[in-house]
Amino acid sequence: MGNILILAEKPSQGKAYGDVFQNVSKRDGYLEVQDSRFFNGEKAYITWGFGHLVELVPPEAYNQSWKKWDLNKLPIMPEAFQFQVAKDKQKQFQVVKHLCNQVQGIIIATDSDREGENIARSILQQAGANHKPIKRLWINSLEVEEIEKGLQRLQDGNNYIALYKEAQTRQYSDWLVGMNASRLYTLLLQKKGLQGVFSVGRVQTPTLYLIYKRQEEIANFTSQPFFELAGNVTVHEQSFEAKHNQRYDTKQKAMDILQSHGIQEGEQDGKVKELEKAQKKTRAPKLHSLSTLQTKMNKQRKYSPSMVLEIVQGLYEKKLVTYPRTDCHFITENEFTYVKQNLTAYQESLGISFSVKYPAARKAYVDSSKVQEHYAIIPTKQVPQLERLTEKEKDVYREILATTLAMFAPDYEYEETKVIIDVRGLSFYKTGKVEKNRGWKVLFPQEKQQKQREQPAQLPAMKQGDACMVDVFIKEGKTQPPKPYTEGNLIQVMKHAGKDVEDEEAKHILKQKEGIGTEATRASIIETLKHQQYIEIKKNVVYVTSKGKILCQAVDGTLLASPEMTAKWETYLAKIGRKEGSQDKFVANIKKFVTYLLEQAPNQVATLKGEINQVSEQSYVGDCPICQTGKLQDKGKFYGCSGYQDGCTFSLPKTMLTKKLPQTAVQSLLKGKRTNLIKGFKSKKGKKFDAYLTLDLEGKITFEFPKRTARKQ
Repeated sequence: MGNILILAEKPSQGKAYGDVFQNVSKRDGYLEVQDSRFFNGEKAYITWGFGHLVELVPPEAYNQSWKKWDLNKLPIMPEAFQFQVAKDKQKQFQVVKHLCNQVQGIIIATDSDREGENIARSILQQAGANHKPIKRLWINSLEVEEIEKGLQRLQDGNNYIALYKEAQTRQYSDWLVGMNASRLYTLLLQKKGLQGVFSVGRVQTPTLYLIYKRQEEIANFTSQPFFELAGNVTVHEQSFEAKHNQRYDTKQKAMDILQSHGIQEGEQDGKVKELEKAQKKTRAPKLHSLSTLQTKMNKQRKYSPSMVLEIVQGLYEKKLVTYPRTDCHFITENEFTYVKQNLTAYQESLGISFSVKYPAARKAYVDSSKVQEHYAIIPTKQVPQLERLTEKEKDVYREILATTLAMFAPDYEYEETKVIIDVRGLSFYKTGKVEKNRGWKVLFPQEKQQKQREQPAQLPAMKQGDACMVDVFIKEGKTQPPKPYTEGNLIQVMKHAGKDVEDEEAKHILKQKEGIGTEATRASIIETLKHQQYIEIKKNVVYVTSKGKILCQAVDGTLLASPEMTAKWETYLAKIGRKEGSQDKFVANIKKFVTYLLEQAPNQVATLKGEINQVSEQSYVGDCPICQTGKLQDKGKFYGCSGYQDGCTFSLPKTMLTKKLPQTAVQSLLKGKRTNLIKGFKSKKGKKFDAYLTLDLEGKITFEFPKRTARKQ
């Protein structure tokens, strides 16, 4: 095959591949390999992108008139999409392009998913190398042994072209919707007096609307009183509370039921009418997909989904866990075998021992037929020294490890007691629970205290026919609103959004595709909503901002507000990945959708009242220090003076030297104050530094360094 190029997604992945080979030399932007075990004496080069080296060009690259945001210039629909190399990634692209010209064959070794395929193919297309023989490395672990196995069973690159087309089609459709809908709604809302940019997207907007819908349900919820019949039961000198199994909307109705049985409030004679005991057990939880791991860590540790993904990605790159962006809860016999062989080492790492109850594979966890691209997230053969991990890494690794080991552990066993207390023909019910064997739950000691608070209490010893005293009373309660979403909830809401769709066909579609977004993108969608200031997180609870509410009201009733839209798109995109669908047909339908949106949106936005004034006020961050009459407004990528048309050109950046400026820092500058110390600026030479910021009389930002003299930007 001649010299070979191995194309990784990023430097850390390239380094992991380099660890496999002998005779590796480090070069600028790549590694040079001579290892006859794999390449028959010929050279191999390992290089990488920084994620997407190649991106779609902006609208003005097709038509200069598209640069200005103008309703009359919509829709923006290129006849053929064009790509460019990101400016800050030109150097690495030239390295890749040069190496592509030096080799006879290419191994795509980016992440084993749709986006990884898109990243690699886009780079090769831009480098003019897509015609060369291509093989595919498709693996679930960066361990040396797994990479070696993958290299020995390389796949034909042509098998993955459809996957690339699927991801590329998603990219095209997102660009068309984003470019057109964002400009459309921004310009329409600006006509209503709002400032700033309103970003609209295929997945982010339906997700935002789901949060908004829940928030509206809570806001509009009217609590209703209800009344229950309850009794404090005393039997054999021990007490517990039991309840009748109906609720009443008035106290009088509850009193009528008591009177119909000749019962007064207060102590009454009763007896144990029925007593049923059952031995029950629950098996270990399913193995983790990314979404269940994100949800669990958010519930346990309040880690955001994006943080969990970052941590588990780091553990993957350290070769400690398997591929993280998976939606699968199963493994194959191969993974089960190595996990079983390492049980002792894993238990020692976790510091918890247990007796192995299930040494053989069970279908609930090990099922090759359920594993497609990737299996569940489990530990690799490499057992870490936990003290070398950060606290957050330890938390996530322990959760993955404990959940994996739990499939070998005994079931959780308990005795459930159900009792019915009779008072003059009126039944009161109570369920109690006694833990018999913690089983797999010993692997999750941090959850024990919380579960103990939640589980039913142990009931006193009694038998059917025993006499008892029941202090009967009417208990008043109030109906509760739905709970707001946490960040962890939101991942599951996106995944199972079909529960909020009434149409049965749409439910079926959503069930097939598991809602809106993908396992790999849901965390970034939540981060996008934060960045766009559509949502905010307070004590782990997600709230829609006034800006977010306005957008939701603007798209209300359109497919942009519905998970059904994304579901149907995802279904057809998957067909493209299976060579059953057409990219041209899909893009044509997206263009029709955009055209329809352009026709319908103006009427919808024209009726808006809502919180427009409040949002307009929130777009101001402070008074202009130069003209003294205008206000600094959020203009999307920067803050600009509202007196621009009167000649004031004062503005402040949102990002300076790669560091996003906190709004509090901007407000300090506008008041003539020095900001707090801001950490993480990066100079043009790549050096990081910390500094205070001040504003001089000309409106220029000045750096002040601790114990150093000031210098201008």
